[in-house]
Amino acid sequence: MSKKATAFQHKFMRWMYRGKGIFNPLNTGWIDEHLACVREWVANVFFYRKGDTVLMIDAGYHYERLEEKMGWLGLKPAQISNVLLTHLDTDHIGAVEADGGGLFRNATVYLGEIENRYLTGERKRRVLYRLGSLPRVRIPNETVLLRDGQVFTIGDIQIECFLVPGHTWGHMVYLLDGRYLLTGDAIWLGADGGYSFLASLAEDNRLAVRALAAFEAKLRARGLRPLVITGHTGYSSDLDFVFSHCDLCCKTSDKRYFNPAAPYDAYDESEDTEARAVVPL
Repeated sequence: MSKKATAFQHKFMRWMYRGKGIFNPLNTGWIDEHLACVREWVANVFFYRKGDTVLMIDAGYHYERLEEKMGWLGLKPAQISNVLLTHLDTDHIGAVEADGGGLFRNATVYLGEIENRYLTGERKRRVLYRLGSLPRVRIPNETVLLRDGQVFTIGDIQIECFLVPGHTWGHMVYLLDGRYLLTGDAIWLGADGGYSFLASLAEDNRLAVRALAAFEAKLRARGLRPLVITGHTGYSSDLDFVFSHCDLCCKTSDKRYFNPAAPYDAYDESEDTEARAVVPL
């Protein structure tokens, strides 16, 4: 993929989704003392800070204001030596892609071993109910491949990996320190609860629904109640709310998925300002 893919999405998707009440990204700011978000149009890019270690979770678009907005949060690209990728779509990998500008060129990139098949060219990313495909992804960074259920540490941060496929074949969800669950595009939060992500962008919607059900069962069986954080909507610690409609895939053509809290044009960043991006003490 390339900057051209980002430019196309910015133009086409802005037109396509305007007024649909679908994307409801977080504005740039700190969620709490550990977790921060940078808004890139409709995408959320997250930073998790513990002690001297700062992780980046997903790398957004090929976005020219990322370093600027990180500065609003008191963060610098040089602090980022590790990047966790939930999946390899354009709006989640731009800053570490080959033509992404090199802000994080020295960072180690972590992704699922199945998702890596998009990097090697073994798989083509299919969208629009598998009628369309996306160009091959290229990431020059050192990569570490992760498997379902793997637990590892970076600094003092514990990371547990959960394979939740469907949106992509190797989509990975990350649990940080048992408290923060970064779900990428596995879950879309609407006004009345959570759904499986956009049907038109999934590799396999039936698989996505089954995988979410199995994932919910794992969380509940272990008594885990983390803060569930999404890639394009908001967050919630209420698992009943998060998984309330996950047997359904979100469809922009169906008014039941309309979220009145979502902006008319989610690509309009006029409300995302430095004055609102308060840095915690």
